[in-house]
Amino acid sequence: MTVDFPGARHVHSGKVRDLYDTADGNLLMVASDRISAFDFVLNPGIPDKGELLTRMSLWWFDQLEDLVPNHTVSTDVPDAVRGRAVICEKLEMFPVECVARGYLTGSGLIDYDATGEVCGVPLPAGLVDGSRLPEPIFTPATKAEVGEHDENVTFEDINETIGPESANALRDLTLAIYARAEGVARARGIVLADTKLEFGTRTDGTIVLADEVLTPDSSRFWPADEWRPGQTQPSYDKQFVRNWLLSPESGWDRASNTQPPDLPADIVAKTRERYIQAYEQLTGETF
Repeated sequence: MTVDFPGARHVHSGKVRDLYDTADGNLLMVASDRISAFDFVLNPGIPDKGELLTRMSLWWFDQLEDLVPNHTVSTDVPDAVRGRAVICEKLEMFPVECVARGYLTGSGLIDYDATGEVCGVPLPAGLVDGSRLPEPIFTPATKAEVGEHDENVTFEDINETIGPESANALRDLTLAIYARAEGVARARGIVLADTKLEFGTRTDGTIVLADEVLTPDSSRFWPADEWRPGQTQPSYDKQFVRNWLLSPESGWDRASNTQPPDLPADIVAKTRERYIQAYEQLTGETF
């Protein structure tokens, strides 16, 4: 559900976030409690999720400020969305999902099992679900509209889409951010398996980190002491919801392309617990 704000005009709703134009030329970005999986927005939402994502993104922006500027202008937002919204710069966004992978899982594993590569990057034989890669790789994807599916593409594809200078810059920034965050997470007992980033440009051409960053929605977080290649990893992210949807318990057939069933109360509660654990373990703060 979107909310009306005096002096702000609703311009877009994604799977999780709602954007509003503000009178001063910026954007009000509101993180909802909605949760999505397999390109569907699920019911019900996860209580406090919007605030958790916002607080975690702001914390990470601080950890990364020497690597790349971010889009945050202010956290002084209307009371109705305080804690789960920010005022941010209006940028020209790149039409690319910038993904860094340090471990093999998810769609990367599917691509690897079929071709021995991920987004055109050849990988050694014999890797399994959860394997640590020899080095982190940049595996971009196309941005999809709500209800559509992001498609993995090669670096050469985005080279053609946005030009070599921008493509090289996004790859280098994505891998630098992943390297910094992976080290931070590992020191706190968490494996950062992969993460998805979005960037835009200011009118002067400066590349800016935007949207959310290193949250349980955009990243895979695994407890380091339970990491075991060759199995589905325990996680602090929405993979828990995906796993339930794919289980016999849900009764949902992914191939049916129909709306998944409502999430049971215990799955909602356990998902919230995982998001809070990720936030608290990474930031050292109490939610």
